[in-house]
Amino acid sequence: MTHEVLNRRVFLKTAGSLMVTFTLLPDRVSVAADAPTASKSVATDAVDGFIQIHSDNSVTIYSGKVDLGTGVRTAITQIAAEELDIPLTQVTIVQGDTLTTPDQGLTWGSLSIQVGGMQIRQACATARAALISRAASKFNAPAQAIKTHEGRCWHEGASASYAELIEADGLVLKVDPKAPTKAPADYQIVGKSVARLDIPAKVTGQFEYMHDFRLPGMLHARVVRPAGVHAELLSVDDQAARKVPGFIATVREGSFLAVVARTEWGAIQASAAIKPVWSAWQGLPEQSRLWDYVRNTAISKSEDLQNIGDAAAVLQQSAKKLQATYDFAIHTHGSLGPSCAVAEWKDGKVTCWSASQQTHLLRKQIAQMTKVPESQVRCIYIDGSGCYGRNGHEDAAADAVLIAKVINQPVRVQWMRANEHGWDPKGPPTLLDFRGVLDDQGHIAAWESQAYIPKRPAQISVTLLAADLAGMPHEEAHPGNIHQDLAIPYQVPNLKTTVHSLSHTPLRASWIRAPGRMQNTFGNESFMDELAHVAGADPVEFRLRHLTDPRGRECLERVAQLAHWQPRTGKAADSGDVVRGRGVSYIKYELVRTYVAVVADVEVHRRTGKIRVTHFYIAHDCGQIINPDGLKNQLEGNIIQTVSRTLLEEIKFNRSRVTTLDWVSYPILTFPEVPQVTMDLIDRPTEKPWGAGEPAA
Repeated sequence: MTHEVLNRRVFLKTAGSLMVTFTLLPDRVSVAADAPTASKSVATDAVDGFIQIHSDNSVTIYSGKVDLGTGVRTAITQIAAEELDIPLTQVTIVQGDTLTTPDQGLTWGSLSIQVGGMQIRQACATARAALISRAASKFNAPAQAIKTHEGRCWHEGASASYAELIEADGLVLKVDPKAPTKAPADYQIVGKSVARLDIPAKVTGQFEYMHDFRLPGMLHARVVRPAGVHAELLSVDDQAARKVPGFIATVREGSFLAVVARTEWGAIQASAAIKPVWSAWQGLPEQSRLWDYVRNTAISKSEDLQNIGDAAAVLQQSAKKLQATYDFAIHTHGSLGPSCAVAEWKDGKVTCWSASQQTHLLRKQIAQMTKVPESQVRCIYIDGSGCYGRNGHEDAAADAVLIAKVINQPVRVQWMRANEHGWDPKGPPTLLDFRGVLDDQGHIAAWESQAYIPKRPAQISVTLLAADLAGMPHEEAHPGNIHQDLAIPYQVPNLKTTVHSLSHTPLRASWIRAPGRMQNTFGNESFMDELAHVAGADPVEFRLRHLTDPRGRECLERVAQLAHWQPRTGKAADSGDVVRGRGVSYIKYELVRTYVAVVADVEVHRRTGKIRVTHFYIAHDCGQIINPDGLKNQLEGNIIQTVSRTLLEEIKFNRSRVTTLDWVSYPILTFPEVPQVTMDLIDRPTEKPWGAGEPAA
């Protein structure tokens, strides 16, 4: 590898904001007209916080929510273009730039459309109402006589462009929560399948990921991680590293250790040549005793999520209790492209380019870590290669910021596969206990579940690895709602679901796609099957007997119809070495939104124990669908990743550190193993749109 000459497309305008334009052309990155100044509003209650109309009548939308490969940029572009009555090709979107985009919260929880998209929809509705009002004044006509179309306001054959109507005044007004949004019956863009706007550039190799970003004069760094999770750096011998061509510096802050070179290959060579001495640390539990460790971890607090009737009394009186325990392994995020970030200090200010899904929170963390005001920190989102929750992106950003400050030059930090698998925060281990009893009619008389998960209400506290190693204080991030979906959507007269919040977890933990909800639903739906078996009932019919929600029943009935489900209570089909069966699962996400029902066709090889999922059927109701094609992408991705996590993935460790550091020791689903997926998308155009990033998982 040689030093790369800067030949990337220009990312930064005069004000330095990242501009990502969406057209139906292959080229994704371009410069939008009329770049915003540093004084641009970023208020969530200001129209100009979200929208800028340029002199050429194009529009830039500023979104605090980012596209992690989920198609959100396409859906938000559709929402804005629809509400403004402007062609899709004239809308540009800027994501996750703390200088120019409002803080709409983390990109998580399947809330990008449900919350972030609806904030943008309302801002656009307010803008359109204001434009109509200005057009009414211009044409001396009542507002109801003004029509909007193709980025213009029309009255009796005369028209004015949006750019003409705003002129020098811009759109400096508050978002009106009562501004009327377009009627779904009038939609021309929303609800229609639009090909993902980022895909052409990805297919042709022109898409620029975080890993492609370069700055003039940028140096390359590699961080050298401890020999154990909490090992301390005792000493460093960097004499061999200094002999590497292009070596620049060794950076040590406490137990944080990195090498810097002029080229990436030089940084890799130097990191291999340096000789640190670490303290001995063996504080992890034995892998074989993980679940004993979890069960015996101190409980900080216990909380009942559901407590109806008296489940304990009914269970105590029954001689035919059913009991089950389920565990769900520790997972890594497994991002295909290891984490990467670039940082630059200039005039006491720091700018960080990162694939973080939470740039506004990252800004706070970096400000506290470096002891500079938040106003002096800017974080800019650039797409990474996979995220699925808080992985190593924020940690790579903190690495780059710390190193760049020490050497006073822009620095790029690129993790390698062993760094990503070994040091990104993990999805925590989950342990679930269930007890249940049936009445004489085969209905559930009592249900009791207990989950052992990291402590609430703070949930897991995710710190920046660089700050921890360097002894720098900073704000923690708190992944939320890992208790969600332990509460069941079924009607049971005696019901108790309890969360035991544990004081700690073995490895540094983070939220991972559908954090906790996938594990909890796995337990719930497995236990429903156990009870159905004891009741001698068909699994679909058994669920329907305990389900009164009309939308939930429709979802479950539609997946059964889609899959041509045949009621059964006996064994799966047996054909020699391979046994074949079907499974069903249902969820109302967090009991408040997005209904999903699935049927899986599964094969098990008797001699090898290998499990193969051949076909998945999905009925999915997330209310109003913005982009059916994008929704299908999401559901397919959910299924593929969940099958992989369920059947194959498990972090292994010794007493010191993670040992599954590559794709051989941590396998994921391969292309030949991907199941066929058939979907029934239940569209409800007049309902609010809900999320689709996690519920199918």
